[in-house]
Amino acid sequence: MTAPITITLNGERRDVAPATTALDLVTALTDKELGPDGSPVDGSRLGIALAIDGTVVRRGRWLESVLADGHTVDVVTAVQGG
Repeated sequence: MTAPITITLNGERRDVAPATTALDLVTALTDKELGPDGSPVDGSRLGIALAIDGTVVRRGRWLESVLADGHTVDVVTAVQGG
């Protein structure tokens, strides 16, 4: 078994499996089944943005964005209202 890697997720250290993608991470955080383009397969809205090391990653690129040891990942959820 390969040792986990450590990322910083929204300011907190978190261990994840090697080869975890941004899509894998968002799937785990939202507990929703996502398609390869990052959209929920049930047709609902996700309302999430993700950045790795300060660079926003488009949802269509989450699948190819593999997390590495030491990455800083910020996941934000859109909320309605003011």
